Amino acid sequence: MQFSTLFGAVALVAGLVSAAPASEQPAVKRQNWQQCPKAGDRCTNILGGVGGCVCGLKLDPRYNCYNDSRQCQIDPFLSIVSNCGKPFPLESFIFCTYIMSRDPDRPNVVLILADNLGWGELGCYGGGALRGAATPRIDKLATQGLLLHNFNVESDCVPTRSALMTGRHPIRTGCRQSVPAGFPQGLTPWERTLAECLKENDYATAHHGKWHLGDVPGRYPSDRGFDEWFGIPRTTDETQVTSAIGYTPEVAEMPYIMQGVAGQKSENVRVYDLEARRLIDEMQVEKSSDWLSRQVAAERPFFLYHPLVHLHFPTLPHKDFAGTTKQGDFADSMAEMDHRVGQILDHIDSLGIRENTVVIFASDNGPEFREPYRGTAGPWSGTYHTAMEGSLRVPFIIRWPRHVPEGVTSNEIVHVTDIFTTILSVTKSGVPDDRPIDGIDQTIFFKDPASVRSERLGFLFYIKEELRAIKWKDWKLHLVWEPKVNQSSGRLESPYLFNTVRDPKEESDILSFNTWVLQPMTKLRSEFQRSLANDPAPPDPLKDFLCSNIDVDILW
Repeated sequence: MQFSTLFGAVALVAGLVSAAPASEQPAVKRQNWQQCPKAGDRCTNILGGVGGCVCGLKLDPRYNCYNDSRQCQIDPFLSIVSNCGKPFPLESFIFCTYIMSRDPDRPNVVLILADNLGWGELGCYGGGALRGAATPRIDKLATQGLLLHNFNVESDCVPTRSALMTGRHPIRTGCRQSVPAGFPQGLTPWERTLAECLKENDYATAHHGKWHLGDVPGRYPSDRGFDEWFGIPRTTDETQVTSAIGYTPEVAEMPYIMQGVAGQKSENVRVYDLEARRLIDEMQVEKSSDWLSRQVAAERPFFLYHPLVHLHFPTLPHKDFAGTTKQGDFADSMAEMDHRVGQILDHIDSLGIRENTVVIFASDNGPEFREPYRGTAGPWSGTYHTAMEGSLRVPFIIRWPRHVPEGVTSNEIVHVTDIFTTILSVTKSGVPDDRPIDGIDQTIFFKDPASVRSERLGFLFYIKEELRAIKWKDWKLHLVWEPKVNQSSGRLESPYLFNTVRDPKEESDILSFNTWVLQPMTKLRSEFQRSLANDPAPPDPLKDFLCSNIDVDILW
């Protein structure tokens, strides 16, 4: 355990104590850390054996010892640390001290991923109250770190989550699309996940929420690097199945909330029906809060992956939020989502680990296109399942005190694969070197976004196996035009080119005036596709399953 203390203050107090008569030095009973009044406290021996509880936050008057009004303060005259905002009792030797989680060079990481949260939904992105529900907790988080306007994801749930977990485009991993229950799906055993890489670096790892990267033994989160998991193996529209006309468990399997521990068999917890849909985000937070407390007690650096179920359809709020906004289920669910994020942030503060914890909040996809759950991408056109900017761009916020500046925004390009590489970088964990990794380390950019550019100039955007678009700087080239889901006009004879700064709706093709842009885009495309030739993806299991009698479980 490492303590960040004011050695001068300690020396001064030691001198005062040694000068006092022995009769004036009361005995202080030592205590184990479990006996401290707050979970964020620890007991320590200070000044040659005198025990006491120390607060879990840094020696700085700006920070609370706990989540209340008592503050760590420094006496400006004596340079002695005060006792959490109260007069300093010289005989107790209780110091407000920042306890680092083993190693300050290996911060904790909490990754919260919303589901189908469009770019324009949150207050900090121009939505919030305009969308029927204020989002004060996430908005506040944005003021405490860096907010990206140009964070890009894949076309739907599975491709984005595979890119996040592997740092590789889904065209490489084979996780190109979401598929229904009963069909082959998920990451192949050969892929290396973010959790596996962090676990090798002695990080505790947990997944609480939606997985969608494998629903059979060997592909659950606890099989892919997570010490424990709780949540749903696939997706949440399955909650409608049990009440569908004609459905019986004999003809199709029932969806379940599940849980598991590494090295053990994952098990069903309860049927994932419409009632459970309203409860699952609350259940996830309870699991994550308990797990965080256990890791702090064990003094291990940790990685918590908390993929929310909100706002995926059916977008149904917890009963405590139903009707609260007067704007319907979608707005009520957004209010609940904001509250759940706030609960996790509050628990981090109560444990005294904010200073050494990287918090990332993002979304896996652009907004839903189905009524009545349709969302908004703000100024951008399109929804998920398209190649429009409203599909690619989603909210992204990162908070890392003393490393990432507060209250900064940026329009630099960052891709979801970059999160894999960046997290491994900041945690001093190794990046796999036996395969192409598409993610770029954005640590330097995140730490100084005002003067440093993103390491990424652009990327290729596929839907399933088809290259749909290329982004390079402020330019976007469409090879297939499908502004709305299932309304494709096919491959274009002449691509459409847009400048996303001047034309965020992608309405005016300006290729004829800017053919020069094709040169850097062609270079980007050629380099990537050459790498694909040397790193072929596994066969599409869904295509094989539908088009042959081969038992694809043997191959996949």
